[in-house]
Amino acid sequence: MDRGAGEPAEILLDGVALDAAVRRASSIEVDPVTLAVVEERLDAARGSLSARCGVALSGREGAGFIRYSEGGFYGPHRDRGDDPQWPAAARRRIAVVVFLNSGGFRGGELVIYPEPPAEHVRDALEIPPREGLLVAFDAARLHEVRPVAGGIRDVIVDWFY
Repeated sequence: MDRGAGEPAEILLDGVALDAAVRRASSIEVDPVTLAVVEERLDAARGSLSARCGVALSGREGAGFIRYSEGGFYGPHRDRGDDPQWPAAARRRIAVVVFLNSGGFRGGELVIYPEPPAEHVRDALEIPPREGLLVAFDAARLHEVRPVAGGIRDVIVDWFY
């Protein structure tokens, strides 16, 4: 990811948009060889994820490489959405996050909220980043990335249909 070109990561909110008040992160373009290896491994995980999540999964949207630098975050949101500018978002069933590093930064926890939303934050599942950890959850589930207090947090994201 260090060699890739980055651009501000978009959000889906009444169309595709950039909004630094909601999300501060970069989408990184990686080399084709790295992308192919990641895509192959995600495809290989489909059967296991389908069984663990109890839902038949078909295709995927495609791996994205996201970098959260110091101060980076993604406020509470859902990955499944219905928007004509991003029609694939309505097909998302399972969201996948793969942590690429766990050292060299502080903060950046993935927080997944219970459904229906609980009154107290203490009911949320807070997942500290751990290198190599794959987290899969319902793409309609409310979640967020807490601010990175220092350093750089790198992840791969994808959505299974």
